Amino acid sequence: MSLQAEKARFEAGKKIYDQAVLTFHGVPGFDVYNPSIPFIWTGGTYLYARIEKRSEWARSWVRLFRQTGPDDWTVVPDSMIYQLEDPYISKIDDQLVMGGTHVRYSRGKIDTYYGYFYRGEKLDDMTYFTTGPDHMKDIRLVKMASGHIGVFSRPRHESSGPGARAADIGFTVIEDLDQLDAHIIEKAKPIDGLLQPEEWGSCNQCYLLDSHLIGVAGHKACRVVDEQTGKTNMLYTNIAFIFDPDHHQLETVKLIGTRSCYPAGPAKMPELADCAFTAGLVPRTDGRVDLYSGIGDTQVGRITIDNPFSGYGRIITPF
Repeated sequence: MSLQAEKARFEAGKKIYDQAVLTFHGVPGFDVYNPSIPFIWTGGTYLYARIEKRSEWARSWVRLFRQTGPDDWTVVPDSMIYQLEDPYISKIDDQLVMGGTHVRYSRGKIDTYYGYFYRGEKLDDMTYFTTGPDHMKDIRLVKMASGHIGVFSRPRHESSGPGARAADIGFTVIEDLDQLDAHIIEKAKPIDGLLQPEEWGSCNQCYLLDSHLIGVAGHKACRVVDEQTGKTNMLYTNIAFIFDPDHHQLETVKLIGTRSCYPAGPAKMPELADCAFTAGLVPRTDGRVDLYSGIGDTQVGRITIDNPFSGYGRIITPF
């Protein structure tokens, strides 16, 4: 089934219990989008998010925001500014690990991009410690039941015609953070069954379940040609899947959100009007989850949905 058909079927029966657009303070003139999940640290609730002027592209920074009300966030004064895109956060033992995409320019044009990784116990004193492979975004880490660290990769491929694979999602295991480097990530074994030809996607946030399985909130995307105009638009959707690390096996994958699930709002460019770039899930006390997502490359949305990992185990740690 094509992603367009999967989207149409999902939207016909979707269950959205609440929706909101987050409000951000302290960065006038900038859009705030594609955040990490909210996380609790040293008595506050925080998230990292990408900021960028509406008129610019691939010239963004990552800032730290603290929650100051329901769906209301304020930049942390004097916090570090990272020259990154699309941040994420994970907790490995007693340390936070923050990652994001660094875009490298040469002679004024985009040359390549890498995943950069920072770690530490203090939000205002994170240390850069390693870099991912050339031309690879969306590398994610999760602490496993064995004590090891699971690493999800996202290699892209040059499409070579009908049926060609546009991307893979891979998985490998390391013993500790000191082993994380480009070579290890690049050698991650692909996970079969996640992406169809001409689709791409990745993990955006990973969760250890008490069944020892890994629950993943991610995204799946493709290009869609408008039959009337002939223009190509981008379709990005929120997905969730269950991965068995012991057998390197996909258990299930499903759509959990699309752009229409969130409140209406602007898009950075017309071709991005149908884009929802997943941040991740935050468990709620009522058994449901809040799904956070960048929308239209201009805003951050939140929707409340049923827990997509239900039946496969309880989330042990939220990040």
